Amino acid sequence: MTDIKTVWDADKITGDWSVVAGGLETGDDLETAILLSLFTDRLARSDDSIDGSDRRGWWGDTDADYPIGSRFWLLKRQKLTTQVATKAEDYAKEALQWLIDDKVVSSITATAQIVYPTRLYLTIVYQQPSKDPVSAKFGWVWEK
Repeated sequence: MTDIKTVWDADKITGDWSVVAGGLETGDDLETAILLSLFTDRLARSDDSIDGSDRRGWWGDTDADYPIGSRFWLLKRQKLTTQVATKAEDYAKEALQWLIDDKVVSSITATAQIVYPTRLYLTIVYQQPSKDPVSAKFGWVWEK
């Protein structure tokens, strides 16, 4: 059985489920796992700087081996700088590390690129064992 397919809509900068012939499309499980890992909110660490007391996260992470999601949400209110781009790369690697640990992929890299003044692109390159590398690009618009 395959998972419900999640697709990335670059124009809306969001992920959504795909509907085909009146039902939810399935397949592309690895791509869906990557999207969920990157774009759901991971619980902030105790040393993370947050506004207020909401550390986000997901209740299902309680006692889990791997927390779900990434800490990208912590970057939303920060000024777009090279330090933020580096944090985005680190947060992506952290969110996707479980795929390497579980041997789903043999390698993953995350590379951020700032297009001034308001856009950050993140390119994820992953490789499954005995397969060619695959690249996915995501973008965010920072407010001025």
